[in-house]
Amino acid sequence: MAALSGQKTVTAAGTAVVLGTQAIGGPLAVKALAANTGVVVVGCDGASDVTTSNGFQLSAGEVIIFNHVAHLGNMWVDAAVSGEGVCWLALDI
Repeated sequence: MAALSGQKTVTAAGTAVVLGTQAIGGPLAVKALAANTGVVVVGCDGASDVTTSNGFQLSAGEVIIFNHVAHLGNMWVDAAVSGEGVCWLALDI
């Protein structure tokens, strides 16, 4: 069975990482980890990247729900502080 939830942290601030490697095929909630001290961003700039200049910014504890995400590989995460990140939850599998 595919995972329904997970977490992703950014090892080096300013270097985006892919959210995951599995198909979702539905709505997805992404929440900034409660312990974050800086902003994290999620999204994709069309070139397999996201930055604090073009991503959707989340402060600690904030959440965004995407209506439809086909695959976690379409979503990227970056952070202003190394080691910070997000958790995610597939809402309809």
